[in-house]
Amino acid sequence: MNTHIVWHQSTVVRDQREQQNGHKSFILWFTGLSGAGKSTLAHLVEQRLFEQGCKTYVFDGDNVRHGLCSDLGFSAEDRCENIRRIGEMSKLFVDAGVIALTAFISPFRRDRDLVRALVEPGDFVEIFCDAPLEVCEQRDVKGLYRKARSGEILDFTGISSPYEAPLKPEILVRTGEHGLDDCAGQILEYLEKNGKINLKTTR
Repeated sequence: MNTHIVWHQSTVVRDQREQQNGHKSFILWFTGLSGAGKSTLAHLVEQRLFEQGCKTYVFDGDNVRHGLCSDLGFSAEDRCENIRRIGEMSKLFVDAGVIALTAFISPFRRDRDLVRALVEPGDFVEIFCDAPLEVCEQRDVKGLYRKARSGEILDFTGISSPYEAPLKPEILVRTGEHGLDDCAGQILEYLEKNGKINLKTTR
């Protein structure tokens, strides 16, 4: 980093933004295999939070690679850089008082831990969308597993590249067994129980 770059401290701080928004800001980090339901679940949780008046934004893996990370491939190095950029962006959203929801395979524990270390304790909520590989392959909404099995896609997580499951995620949702509504309810219950949000209505 250039030593002449100095961080400019805002006159409006995070606590003020949170107070105005009426809720805490934090990162909901959805991780799991392709087809585990990360994006669908993240958007459903966002919808539920939005209905509660929360300020939210979902960073979706595919969407981010259309812009911010369009210059990256899928090598181990590029995947690390992809997650680093999303982590830094999510950190800024937390400072802005926004609930940042991210839906990325993010296969390596080291990279997820680096994002956790970027923010204050409690600001990073790791959500492991646990669905067995065989279930994800059966879903194969995008046809990616079929292409990976045939060799059309290299370094594909779960097939030719490893996935390191979280050891102690804040939330474990069994998306291979339970419906999306139940999984979303489990997440909202955790957030309310841990003082992140205050639900205005009964689900």
